Amino acid sequence: MKQISPVLFISILWAAAIAAPTPSPGMRFSGQQGHSKHGEMEKRGDQGMGFERGKTTHHFLLRKDGGAIQVTANSAGDKSSRDEIQMHLRHITQAFQSGEFNIPMFVHDQTPPGVATMTKLKDQIHYKYEAAENGGRVVISSANAEAVTAIHEFLKFQITEHKTGDALEVK
Repeated sequence: MKQISPVLFISILWAAAIAAPTPSPGMRFSGQQGHSKHGEMEKRGDQGMGFERGKTTHHFLLRKDGGAIQVTANSAGDKSSRDEIQMHLRHITQAFQSGEFNIPMFVHDQTPPGVATMTKLKDQIHYKYEAAENGGRVVISSANAEAVTAIHEFLKFQITEHKTGDALEVK
């Protein structure tokens, strides 16, 4: 198992400290009854990504040669979320290209399907960051059929886990 890099570890801790909610009456924490597994994943997502999921929209799109991860700020005037999204997407573009999937493993508290093959075939998968006015996307592609299948498995898992409603079939 790969160790998390010290820089990534400190970044996650920093993001956790900033994203930690201020306790309020009736707030439930992970140890209390009624806190959902999905809610825990979303909280880890806010920490691992460095921006609030509630202020953003995620899409995981399947394409014939791979797919895309797209994140946008919900408000056109939310420059802070836009900047955090773009920083995160640039980071995961580089991390995924080098075969490092620590953030998705942290967010989901497991290794997502497809990651082992995507790591093994990292030299045959291309990751391209594209900025957008209110966020950005990472386009993931490969000419290798096994890699494309792994990319689809990874993105379908994201669609299901994050409940984005995106298509689970290539259109």
